[in-house]
Amino acid sequence: MKQAYRRWVCGLLAAVLALLAFCAALVYTVDPCLYYRMPETWDPVFFSERYQAAGLVRNVLADTVVLGTSMVANYRAGQVAGTFGGPAVRVTLPDGYFSEFDQVMTALYRKQNPKRVVFGLDANILMRDEDGGHDAVMPDYLYNENPLDDVKYLLNKDTLYYSLYVLMANRWGQGQTLDEGFTWDGDIWWNHMTALEEYQRPEIATQQLAAEAYAGQVEENLQVVTGWLAAHPDTEFDIFFPPYSLLYWDKTIRQGHTDAVFAALEQACRTLLRYDNVRLFGFLFDREITEDLDNYCDYVHHSGQVCTEILQKMAAGEMELTAESWEKTLANWREFVVHYDYDKFWTDAFWWKWNIDHGAPVVWKPAV
Repeated sequence: MKQAYRRWVCGLLAAVLALLAFCAALVYTVDPCLYYRMPETWDPVFFSERYQAAGLVRNVLADTVVLGTSMVANYRAGQVAGTFGGPAVRVTLPDGYFSEFDQVMTALYRKQNPKRVVFGLDANILMRDEDGGHDAVMPDYLYNENPLDDVKYLLNKDTLYYSLYVLMANRWGQGQTLDEGFTWDGDIWWNHMTALEEYQRPEIATQQLAAEAYAGQVEENLQVVTGWLAAHPDTEFDIFFPPYSLLYWDKTIRQGHTDAVFAALEQACRTLLRYDNVRLFGFLFDREITEDLDNYCDYVHHSGQVCTEILQKMAAGEMELTAESWEKTLANWREFVVHYDYDKFWTDAFWWKWNIDHGAPVVWKPAV
């Protein structure tokens, strides 16, 4: 009886081990997170920026790496390569924190040494406290140097599911390219109507936030970036403030955050421009882009067409901030946004003019 029970237990253990080995082999072979290699016999399927960013920086050799939040998601790697020459890869972490970007950069330089890093330095994340947190989780086992905890990747029900999903997606002809992976601008209506409908205009604050309100958070966040600059002096860092629409400035002014936001931007300029391997671009202050609400789907996110324009301007050196120019640029922009007539966006005259300029009949107007 004991011998039969022992054989049954051994058989069960063997079956379990065989099943686990099969699952691990399947995940390793398909490699849905692109952790070990880029696929050669099927197309990748992009499903999680935080899980797949580690594989992208490990296995896509690139001269130019574009890094940022959802504000850089619609920069096509092919366009980046065409602009700067050499291969390129784009890595996005929606609503990313600087600690997360630091994990990506550490993994990147562990495997390669790019000539250029283009980093979208959002004004919102610049001033954000790391303690805020969000529901998304960075899988540390994909970013560290410990090969033993790769078991968390190989024996994981989610990666097993996505391994099967990758195979089925390719069978259905739904594999993706690096250019289109994680882009989201294809089915969005980029229009002032959408931008205004998605914007919740705040009430006017009775008190102003102190200019130094964000100084501590900004310093901590910039320390992450300056750590990259100091550690990799041979890399050119093209850092840019993404162009939020003028609605962002309407919100900033109405909330009483004007002094604090400009102080944070000044702090960033002063800190970053001390480094010789930095080029800093102020597309946040580009009136040609930010004043045209047809470029947006909400108060901050712009279209892929704007991404193309920004790459062209960056290559041409337009909107570059230098040690000699940044103070005047910020002062002029502050003067502009503080005295801008934001109320016009909610007037009949604005809507009539827009429709007339675009050759369309006036069929809709917002409630005043």
